[in-house]
Amino acid sequence: MKTITKILSIAAVALTIATTNADAQSMSGRTPGVRLGFGVNGGVAEKGSPFEYGVGADARLQLDMTKDVAITATGGYTRLMAKDNMGDDYDFIPAKGGVKVFPFAGFYGMGEIGAGFGIKDGSKTALIYGGGIGYEWLGGIDISARYEGYKQDSASSTYRPQTGQFALRIAYGFKL
Repeated sequence: MKTITKILSIAAVALTIATTNADAQSMSGRTPGVRLGFGVNGGVAEKGSPFEYGVGADARLQLDMTKDVAITATGGYTRLMAKDNMGDDYDFIPAKGGVKVFPFAGFYGMGEIGAGFGIKDGSKTALIYGGGIGYEWLGGIDISARYEGYKQDSASSTYRPQTGQFALRIAYGFKL
């Protein structure tokens, strides 16, 4: 768990440094500010997972630090659907922080880390980590693909040793 956190932190810092000087190719027409977006997502579970697929909805607050780098805070609801005879579905409320880096117009890479608060009795908080790529249009449409992994507490009533999903998110955002 600590190794994954270190790797994600190093990758986010490296990506930020590598793209900070890309002003000539940055999001033309896009100005720094605060944005709010609402999205829906669906995904398929990773190989070996006791879950078949996941669905969810979220709200994302985005603070553009520069035209190339933004900090995000995301919260919502996610449900991972269990395969037949593999236990119960896993419902949780994700709360994540992240960094979005725009290497060129509209296209971005993103890394996130946070917590998943299980809503079933006896479920514990899970570590959420992930990253992905996406494209943000000036009109507000945002489409992204990501991997999201979940590291659960073994004492949780919803514990699964291997859990993660590959997801697609479609959202609409606007400047506040």
